[in-house]
Amino acid sequence: MKKAMLTLVFGSAIFLAACGGGDDKDTADKGATTTPDGEEIAMKSCVSCHGGELQGMGNTPALNDLGSRLSEAEILDIINNGTDKGMPGGLVKGADAEAVAAWLATQK
Repeated sequence: MKKAMLTLVFGSAIFLAACGGGDDKDTADKGATTTPDGEEIAMKSCVSCHGGELQGMGNTPALNDLGSRLSEAEILDIINNGTDKGMPGGLVKGADAEAVAAWLATQK
């Protein structure tokens, strides 16, 4: 009888340990949306052509003061459609493009 009870206790403990301990983060994040980080995206997507500090390189213009030269709408248009001077359009899209344009517009 002791052996059966001991087996039941250990079996239950193992079963409960395997079923429990889920990631609480899953339930907390359900339905939450994250806003893209324009600075982070720009630093990943733009530095290869515009320089690590977005200071411009060679024929590419500086972006570190772009907000003093262009509006957010103008910046977004360039991100989406490119320019005839070599900037390809669509490198960043959707909400990410909007976040980058908003952040670059603050750079003065």
